[in-house]
Amino acid sequence: MKLFSKRSLLALAAVGTLSVALVGCGKKEAPPAPAAAAPKAEPLKAAWVYVGPVGEAGWTFAHDLGRKAVEAEYGDKLKTTFVEKVPEGPDAERVIRDLAQQGNKIIFATSFGYMEPMLKVAKDFPDVKFEHATGYKTADNMRVYDARFYQDTYLAGIIAGKMTKTNTLGFVGSFPIPEVLRNINAFTLGAQSVNPKIKTKVVWVSTWFDPPKESEAAQALINGGADVLLQNTDSTAVLQTADKAGKYAFGWDSDMSAFGGKAHLGSAIVDWSNYYKKSIKEVMDGSWKGNTVTRWGVAEGQNDLVKIPDVVPADVKAKVDELKAGMKAGTFEVFTGPILDNTGKERLAKGTAADDEWRGKIDFYVKGVEGKIPSGK
Repeated sequence: MKLFSKRSLLALAAVGTLSVALVGCGKKEAPPAPAAAAPKAEPLKAAWVYVGPVGEAGWTFAHDLGRKAVEAEYGDKLKTTFVEKVPEGPDAERVIRDLAQQGNKIIFATSFGYMEPMLKVAKDFPDVKFEHATGYKTADNMRVYDARFYQDTYLAGIIAGKMTKTNTLGFVGSFPIPEVLRNINAFTLGAQSVNPKIKTKVVWVSTWFDPPKESEAAQALINGGADVLLQNTDSTAVLQTADKAGKYAFGWDSDMSAFGGKAHLGSAIVDWSNYYKKSIKEVMDGSWKGNTVTRWGVAEGQNDLVKIPDVVPADVKAKVDELKAGMKAGTFEVFTGPILDNTGKERLAKGTAADDEWRGKIDFYVKGVEGKIPSGK
């Protein structure tokens, strides 16, 4: 065996130490790159179709308040859009189809006349969810939502029946469909429950939103002796016309107290926000189902009569509160027989409470409403 000298051993040790030092001073190995962040989920796209301008009050304004509430609820998980002033008919189909092609996964059409156009588009876009306000036709990817307006119109009728001096009420109607006829009849029945002498005059304007026409109709009713007015149209014109004439009226669909001056006796409102939040959530979590009809009212906080002024006597307000509590509890039904039409024919037997099928087929005026229902839409 070859022997190493002490010097040799020391040299080898020095070389080893140097090698270790050189390795230690060399470039360190880079740490592994962090995993790429998962791409941010695209927001759900939802769209609304409005029959009138958004404006500052009324039907379309109320729906847009609901849309804004949904935006606030879901933040960057949701992207909403709307198209206003869309006429019912062929234009509606074009707009709804365009919104589906733009990638909206749920579309809300907010007027009765959008039913057939929406149903047609729904067949061509099975992966899109469609919702129609106030209609009755559904499909696997289309459903209906509605509000029980007749509840707050009945409450308005109680106030009207007590506040009138002529015992004549006026109603500005849009189209003679069950939705509107329910409201005319409920308004009249509410008034008659506290004042059996009540009669109601109706002027039809064949539009949902046309302030000049609405104002003209309101003035005609006032000229005909009506001193408390209600409407099923979308602008503040009826209320403002009543104020100018020194008569009374109610706000419709949203709080119109700021527009009515001394005429305002309360506003029959609808709050769509809770339904819209529920519907969007169902799309997001996959539980949305078609072929359904949802109708909410006072019990669910969707309908109410608000901003009743002090000019209304305390006992009348108390009566409104009593019946509102009954509606919330499900113990009071507006349409309970006997109900006669204005020809004297019995339409609902004594002691019978109406159901949604009966209410959905109303095609008559109750006793006390003057005139005949116009044919057509």
